[in-house]
Amino acid sequence: MSDDTTNVADFWFDPACPFAWITSRWMLEVEKVREIEVTWHIMSLAYLNRDKDISDDYRAFLSTAWQPVRVLMAAEQKYGKESLLPLYTAMGTRIHLEKQEKDRAMIEAALAEAGLDRSLADAMDDESYDEAIAASHERGISQVGNEVGTPTIAVNGRAFFGPVISKAPKGEHAGELWDACVTLAGYPHFYELKRSRDEDLDFS
Repeated sequence: MSDDTTNVADFWFDPACPFAWITSRWMLEVEKVREIEVTWHIMSLAYLNRDKDISDDYRAFLSTAWQPVRVLMAAEQKYGKESLLPLYTAMGTRIHLEKQEKDRAMIEAALAEAGLDRSLADAMDDESYDEAIAASHERGISQVGNEVGTPTIAVNGRAFFGPVISKAPKGEHAGELWDACVTLAGYPHFYELKRSRDEDLDFS
C-alpha cells in the first residue's frame, strides 16, 4: 500500500471506446485502495477521426458515436461534472457488457439509471453541443498529441494515452498499477512504453 498522499487524475473518455471502458473500471478499483481524486472529462472518437482516412468499418462504428457523447455533455451542462461517471457507467454497461445499440432506448435507460432527466436524450442529434465537446476533447488531446486517443489520463498534471489494458486488475493489483503510472508520470522525460496486444478484451 502506498502512503496517504492524494494523487490527482483527469480521465478523458468516449463511452463507445472499449479500451477506455476497461481502463475506467480499473480507475474505480484504484479509488478503493489509494488516495486519489478523479475528475472525468468527455472526449470524442468521432471528433478525433473526423478528417482522418479510416476504414469503412470504423467509420460505420463512429456513425453512432456522437449521440452518447452529446447526451453526456448535456448532462454535464445541466448537472455538473459529477453526473458524468454515473451516466458513463450506465451507458458503458449497456454498450460493452450487454452489447446494446447506441440508440435512444439505450440512452434513456442509462439516464434513468443515473437518476438524470430522460429528456436529455433529445441532445443525441443536437449539434449545438459539438463545440463544447470539441473543447473538452482538445483540453485532453492537446496534452498528448493527435496520434493517440482515449483513454487519456493526466496523472498529477502530466498526461498520457493509456494505460491500455485488456482486463482491469482488482484490489491491490489495481493500486500497484496506479503506483507505476504515478512513478512514470513523475519523470518529466518519460513519453512512451508500448507492446502489441495479443489477447482479447476481458470486460469481467
